[in-house]
Amino acid sequence: MGGTPVRLFCLPYSGASAMTYSRWRRKLPAWLAVRPVELPGRGARMAEPLQTDLASLAQQLARELHDEVRQGPYAMLGHSLGALLACEVLYALRELGCPTPLGFFACGTAAPSRRAEYDRGFAEPKSDAELIADLRDLQGTPEEVLGNRELMSLTLPILRADFLLCGSYRHQRRPPLACPIRTLGGREDKASEEQLLAWAEETRSGFGLELFDGGHFFIHQREAEVLAVVERQVEAWRAGQGAAALVVESAAIC
Repeated sequence: MGGTPVRLFCLPYSGASAMTYSRWRRKLPAWLAVRPVELPGRGARMAEPLQTDLASLAQQLARELHDEVRQGPYAMLGHSLGALLACEVLYALRELGCPTPLGFFACGTAAPSRRAEYDRGFAEPKSDAELIADLRDLQGTPEEVLGNRELMSLTLPILRADFLLCGSYRHQRRPPLACPIRTLGGREDKASEEQLLAWAEETRSGFGLELFDGGHFFIHQREAEVLAVVERQVEAWRAGQGAAALVVESAAIC
């Protein structure tokens, strides 16, 4: 379906470049323009220093996106760290007087009000061995990559800083966002259903939860199903149908 184009700003998970989303450009329709939001210290922004204060980084990204979000309809998506950061970016954009997004996809992580237990141990820098153990537990990195010292020397500093971003987060009570939120989660992931449902506290509009088979990296393991949900939901938001009642849905995935 054509019609008014929509930008989909996508924020990456810990240790990753936003360009992990670039392949989605070939898989989503032309009207839904995937716009990876790169973080300092990786990808095209490798020369910039890594950040460890989530609130400051959210303010920085909001200033950088300030003009772009005024150019037409947009939605926001983040996975894991990217979801928490995207939420703070949306609050910061609101403070800057920017247009409200059509909606926000919060994927693969506990809601802002449920971070205390979820982020336990992230406030202090982790050793290389601890970071590699965490990567192994998440089951998203091949063993041959974990054993490659050269690759790990590039990845671990980014991952360490990103974990500190999570550890720096402090939830604050404020008026919720005006846009609807669709939360996506993996059935075998660390985030519990209660922690995912709590994303509803961040919106005064519609909310929905969709669960997929898979672990933390279900967005890759079930990419086709995830993208089908994203496309359908953005189309509904664009058509003005985003303010649905709270529902818990289960994707028909086998």
